[in-house]
Amino acid sequence: MEFAYITKAVGIGIFCAFMIGPVFFMLIETSILKGFRAAFVFDLGVILADVLFLFLAYFGSRSVVNQVKDNPMLFYIGGIIMIIYGLIMFFLQKNKEIIQDEKLVIPPTSNYFQLFLKGFFLNFINIGVLGFWVALIVIYGAEFQMNNQKIFNFFSIVILSYLATDIGKILLAKKLRDKLTPAMIFKMKHLMGVILVGFGVFLFVKGLVN
Repeated sequence: MEFAYITKAVGIGIFCAFMIGPVFFMLIETSILKGFRAAFVFDLGVILADVLFLFLAYFGSRSVVNQVKDNPMLFYIGGIIMIIYGLIMFFLQKNKEIIQDEKLVIPPTSNYFQLFLKGFFLNFINIGVLGFWVALIVIYGAEFQMNNQKIFNFFSIVILSYLATDIGKILLAKKLRDKLTPAMIFKMKHLMGVILVGFGVFLFVKGLVN
């Protein structure tokens, strides 16, 4: 593959990692409150959802994919799920399980399978992500003349760059842990709930205007 396409793939991967959405904020929060391993497992779930979207975009017929990504019902469902999750986080957070004696205490164990599913579904219900991957498949599929090997190589670099950038974000977020107070963490959990509700409302409204 030409160097120009490698740099493009890396650039897209980095761009994906910094797309501001619910996954971005949840990844940072998970890193701060539960540590590197938990955040990494959460991120693997996110990446799996993106890979599935890529396969759907590539192997699904264009008409079927367009019907799926533009179906308002999917925006409604995704928006409602995100709103419910955000409200639960806002009203039912159990910060006392995390904070003791004015210090942030990382739980000794985490349910990694639950974190993996959380990352997967939080990304998967955002149907707009499918539209993003469809657009990339259309653009670069045409450039590569639908050459399977070139497309596979290009998007493999995109995904690996995406994952590598996320690991960097996790490590940077981890350094904030010692600077957090119980009050700040409590506010951060509330803010996360508000952010998720906001994105849920955005998805729902997007379904209405489609």
